[in-house]
Amino acid sequence: MKKDSNKVKPEKADGPGGATMGRRGFVKAGIGAMSVCYVGAVAYPVYRYLAAPAKRAEETAKISQIALPMDKLPPAGTALTFMFGSRPALLIHLADGTKVCLDAVCTHLGCTVKFETDLQRIHCACHGGVYDARTGKNVSGPPPKPLKPYKVEFANGQINISRA
Repeated sequence: MKKDSNKVKPEKADGPGGATMGRRGFVKAGIGAMSVCYVGAVAYPVYRYLAAPAKRAEETAKISQIALPMDKLPPAGTALTFMFGSRPALLIHLADGTKVCLDAVCTHLGCTVKFETDLQRIHCACHGGVYDARTGKNVSGPPPKPLKPYKVEFANGQINISRA
């Protein structure tokens, strides 16, 4: 048999820089790009999860005391929720006139707790945790530890709240 030397061979298109890329190379590049995106999509949340406690501790350490004006003092038997740095806190004015300030983050899973005026207790609605409003001690439910107390002082027409 005689070879036909007049056959026209298909030309390959030149890519950038004169390089040619076939179908196989294009698929490999696409899979590589998708793999990089997937690794980034998985690694970023993991990084944020692991870095968050250190960042929160740093932000919390910056604030050691705050002052509220006296007009922010809640009426007897109620409470005021405010931010102590990056964390919520409760300033409770008990019915007998006692003023108590506690961290407002549940020690179970980190939900924000609320003061229930009718029952004079602190309640976490997430899983039913209950704390004593006077001491912050965990009374019932899943919370493993009491709420952290803050020191409350009154001076110069202000309510000074600081870490205990």
